[in-house]
Amino acid sequence: MTHTDPAAVPDAETTAMLRALDLAGRGVRGANPLVGAVILDEQQRVIGAGYHQGAGTPHAEIAALADARTQRADLSGCTLVCTLEPCSHAGRTGPCTEAIVAAGITRVVFSAHDDHGPAAGGAGWLRTHGVDTVGGLLAAEAQLLNHRWRAATSSRRPFITLKTAQTLDGRVAAADGASQWITGPESRSDGHSIRRRADAVLVGTGTVLADDPRLSARHADGSTAVRQPLRVAMGLRAVPDDAAIRTGNFVHLATRDPLEAVKHLYDDGVGHLMIEGGPTIASAFLAAGLVDELFIYQAPLLLGAGTPAIHSLGIGSLQDASRWVLDPRGGAALSQCGSDVRLHLSPVVAADGRTDPASTQSSHRTITSSKGPSTCSQE
Repeated sequence: MTHTDPAAVPDAETTAMLRALDLAGRGVRGANPLVGAVILDEQQRVIGAGYHQGAGTPHAEIAALADARTQRADLSGCTLVCTLEPCSHAGRTGPCTEAIVAAGITRVVFSAHDDHGPAAGGAGWLRTHGVDTVGGLLAAEAQLLNHRWRAATSSRRPFITLKTAQTLDGRVAAADGASQWITGPESRSDGHSIRRRADAVLVGTGTVLADDPRLSARHADGSTAVRQPLRVAMGLRAVPDDAAIRTGNFVHLATRDPLEAVKHLYDDGVGHLMIEGGPTIASAFLAAGLVDELFIYQAPLLLGAGTPAIHSLGIGSLQDASRWVLDPRGGAALSQCGSDVRLHLSPVVAADGRTDPASTQSSHRTITSSKGPSTCSQE
């Protein structure tokens, strides 16, 4: 059985799936989907729960199994409820399907099928190993949870995060070109927490020449993180041999085409790309409809002139505006970082699950210019 009518499963499993969906939303977006899992005992009582907390960390099923084992060592006869079909391949972590069978789980109820390459097929593997497996419970909710991640992987490109730091009137630099620092140390520290989980960080060659950024991932105390993203410069201008960006794992993409850039990075194994370039780069990726989430760090400053955060997107009327919604998944949608405010947004999604046509521009745009109430935790 590969799909199930919600009425055909016990109420306890539906309730557990709702909890798993809530847990999944606590995870962080990036190279992996948001996934939550709950373990029920033979009496349909919750004895364990977990969610995936980012690339390289235990999958939701493994976290839930570990949590359940704090209550009982033998999980024989228990049910695992998860928001995504368990994987059957070994990546940074082992196959969840094998761990489920080894634990003695006899029933698995999942929401969305995993059709992502080598991770697919877990349900079939479980059934051939004697596990009663059903799928499709609250599938629409699970699909919406990972809508942009699925859009990225189906297009064979990375999940893309765009980060911008700006004033109240949307400026990223003053009239004299000064931009360091518009936002405060708390915002910069929070931005580094995104860098630490990204596979690559991209800026334009204009930003490299103007600011000479390192693009390294650091902790709040200034120490260098163990895991460092690939540092990417995009544009036709040469990157100086002594540029700070070259001190780490570095690549220069000599193109002004965002689609060409992301295809190259995806083929090189980049699953999560963070865009930190100036307005030219940001606008090109936005106009191409390639941004999956947006972090805006807004400082309580007014300049009245200077460089705008976003250049023209080719939008001529209000009805065609690029529309975004506050996204609470992975933390607060609206939070305070010192004296700044951080907004976490995702593109508007229509009722049918598709991205609202008004939220992304279908035109294939290339770069034509090279210029360029929670509190944030300081990780």
